[in-house]
Amino acid sequence: MIYLLLFFEFFKIGLFAIGGGLVTVPFLFDLTEKYTWFTAKELTDMIAISESTPGPIGVNMATYAGVNAAGIGGGIIATLGLVTPSVIVIIMIAKLMSQYQCNRRVNTVLEGIRPAVVALIVFAGLELAKVTMTDLLHGIIFAILFASIRFYKKSPVFYLGLAAVTGIVLKL
Repeated sequence: MIYLLLFFEFFKIGLFAIGGGLVTVPFLFDLTEKYTWFTAKELTDMIAISESTPGPIGVNMATYAGVNAAGIGGGIIATLGLVTPSVIVIIMIAKLMSQYQCNRRVNTVLEGIRPAVVALIVFAGLELAKVTMTDLLHGIIFAILFASIRFYKKSPVFYLGLAAVTGIVLKL
């Protein structure tokens, strides 16, 4: 029963996570309230791990959540649940897009979806901030890294490494 539930929940997430892996975060926060598969704190750890490991963030988080909920089989099922809608939609779009790519209505729908994706990502960021900004030190680290990212264009890997070293040095 847990496998069916994992597949169904992650299928729903995969169906509505238009715009990338970070869009899955609000849906994952909903899962923390619905099930005991993982906590909001564990979700922030999942995001950190998923951001710093190779592969799509949504797939990494689904795998992590599934393993956490039901072992290796759960990880496989959750991942399959997440990617199945994308595979179906991509096949449908590939067949239809060449036929309708110049259609004004199709372009209007796509233009309307973009702001929704941004809103989901901003919501995810605010939810993560609530969980991770637990004291002044975390806020200062965030502000310094945010300003550094904004003004010094370095690789994201550099900033992830810098944050990891900071966490180790400050024993966070």
